[in-house]
Amino acid sequence: MTAPVFSTLGCRLNAYETEAMREMAEAAGLSGAVVVNTCAVTAEAVRKARQEIRRLARENPGAPVIVTGCAAQTEPETFAQMPEVSRVIGNHEKMQPETWAGLRAPDLIGETEKIRVDDIMSVKETAGHLIDGFGRHRAYVQVQNGCDHRCTFCIIPYGRGNSRSVPAGVVVEQIKRLVGRGFNEVVLTGVDLTSWGADLPGTPRLGDLVMRILRLVPDLPRLRISSIDSIEADENLMLAIAAEPRLMPHLHLSLQAGDDMILKRMKRRHGRDDAIRFCEEARRLRPDIVFGADIIAGFPTETDAMFENSVKLVGDCGLTFLHVFPFSPRKGTPAARMPAVKGPVIRDRAARLRATGDAALRAHLDAQLGRTHRVLTEGPRLGRTEQFAEVAFGTDQPEGALMDLRIAGHDGARLIA
Repeated sequence: MTAPVFSTLGCRLNAYETEAMREMAEAAGLSGAVVVNTCAVTAEAVRKARQEIRRLARENPGAPVIVTGCAAQTEPETFAQMPEVSRVIGNHEKMQPETWAGLRAPDLIGETEKIRVDDIMSVKETAGHLIDGFGRHRAYVQVQNGCDHRCTFCIIPYGRGNSRSVPAGVVVEQIKRLVGRGFNEVVLTGVDLTSWGADLPGTPRLGDLVMRILRLVPDLPRLRISSIDSIEADENLMLAIAAEPRLMPHLHLSLQAGDDMILKRMKRRHGRDDAIRFCEEARRLRPDIVFGADIIAGFPTETDAMFENSVKLVGDCGLTFLHVFPFSPRKGTPAARMPAVKGPVIRDRAARLRATGDAALRAHLDAQLGRTHRVLTEGPRLGRTEQFAEVAFGTDQPEGALMDLRIAGHDGARLIA
């Protein structure tokens, strides 16, 4: 029996779900297949998915190729038309054990239905399959899936469906198991994490979940939350930032732009001043906190002056880790019909934003020289601080350990201990 080959494109949630699929495929006895878990966040992501499918088909001649993920959900025909592809599986279907049982060879061979993609908007149950982490250093726990918002540039709600939450008790029990297995850090993940709880009885908030985890799992050394929408940060989340040292001082913010008109055309729910106020308040409550952010370069109608507001936002919010996305129109979204910025201009703006982000990161790394940080080791020679900065070691260290290390230098991208 040959184990299936899995390839993951896109976000941490996709990586988490790939591990869940791996478990289900193994339990079902699926062998000799290639599974590609795709991303749809940009048109470039879809192009890369097609490229990855062709590459894996060449490297695994004769193996059936199963395509799933957000791109498979939003444009299944694109992949079904590829001669390399045997099956296209939707985002809901991929998390069902019976799907993988039904994909066992010889079921993949013959004139059966090639596309199994249902209406993701009809999915009402809470986020699906739970796995007890992956890797040996940091565990990712999916607490939410889907999104109820409709930003004009984003196709993801049509790939993930509407927001649904995992009940707090289920999350807490899973984290207890992870801590019992020796994990020193847990990361809460979701598509729109700050919407957690809106569909649960009593409509709890993300801060309630964070406080409950920290109270009921006292042996958990480090808790992280992944990307959040700062405008939805609730009172208990801010209290946890201020008072809970086990909640890591790093937040990745879904900001997208620094200009109010562009934010309005994106149909975002915050303005420039809202983002700045949030960062100032969080830093007041937790002086060592650092921020990452997603920013789009070259959104339709963006003028030079509007773009400058995004550049200035890096300094005004004190951002440290930038994820820069050159705007890429997604068919079916309102932004795809708006007046476009020319391609070379988009590329130039993205390059400038990345350079601004690189300078901000170097300034953060400079400030760590001579300090001692508690580092979680991710591999023999690499780990991360509480603020999520990478640290390189000179000697091999055990994976998954927490170590106090003095910072001796940096290379512009990571610290050196």
